Amino acid sequence: MNKEPIILGIESSCDDTAAAISKGTRILSNEVANQEIHQLYGGVVPELASRAHQQNIIPVVDAAIKNANISKSEIDAIAFTKGPGLLGSLLVGSSFSKSFALGMDINLITVNHMQGHILSHFIDTGEETPNFPFLCLTVSGGHTQIVRVESPKDMEVIGTTIDDAAGEAFDKSAKILNLSYPGGPLIDQYAKNGNIHAFEFGKPKVKELNFSFSGLKTSILYKIQAENKKNPHFIDENLEDLCASIQHSIVSILLNKLEKAIKQTGITELAIAGGVSANSYLRNELQKLSKRKKYKLYIPRFEYCTDNAAMIAIAGYFKYLNNDFAKQSEIPSARLYF
Repeated sequence: MNKEPIILGIESSCDDTAAAISKGTRILSNEVANQEIHQLYGGVVPELASRAHQQNIIPVVDAAIKNANISKSEIDAIAFTKGPGLLGSLLVGSSFSKSFALGMDINLITVNHMQGHILSHFIDTGEETPNFPFLCLTVSGGHTQIVRVESPKDMEVIGTTIDDAAGEAFDKSAKILNLSYPGGPLIDQYAKNGNIHAFEFGKPKVKELNFSFSGLKTSILYKIQAENKKNPHFIDENLEDLCASIQHSIVSILLNKLEKAIKQTGITELAIAGGVSANSYLRNELQKLSKRKKYKLYIPRFEYCTDNAAMIAIAGYFKYLNNDFAKQSEIPSARLYF
């Protein structure tokens, strides 16, 4: 019986420096170093992010190896995020990974960040994993997609945003409401006690399975600006209702397109992935939908929703099984497609 490969996963696409060790589909360690400095600027500053990655990468990898209780010599391959993401951040992860692979004489594997999010569903957590084919709604700060997943290596994007991502809509709306960065989780928090029907905003009209959130953001901005002129305390007096209404608008757009995709494909195995999949309202509404329609729904654990290296390691594992290895000439790509 062949031994299960041990993979070191590296994730550095944005502002989190992460490293994980997998053995087969089990995660032995999953370490993340966050960059809190970006809160001062209300968003990620690419130059600061790449510098912080340079400082964090070695300590994070060292912690991952130690906490996995293995030695460097036991690692069979190193997988890193090739893209999409911030180029300066990606370069740190790719440069380290190529150097590590060269120094240890092991195989190098590249991973698409969004495919990593999808494949996080196959991390061995003792819970049921999706059956192929399934539809995955991948929602993050930079992407909003509906992906048809036939196998770990056969995925097709059947719907995507034509402008902004849902995660960006959350964060930009939070900024309009004077909430600190990252604002998405704060909207989720305040919305729990709010009325989802208190305010109405413009709804996008986009063909097929694609999304649009730029018009919604503009509608939210104009509504709040108009109300602020009448009452300078409008936001403070209506914060919970505003958050609930904004969140409901964004989630409704997501679910309407997902239901349309289900009807078109006939696929009723559903999954969500990406940072916004941690949103409690999205999770609850998806659970209601799946229960009502008798769909099968798979929701990742919170630690595998936001950017992490466990998902890169597990994606690397599937590529390892297919001998899908990369060359030292590989370069990261800020805009990487399936």
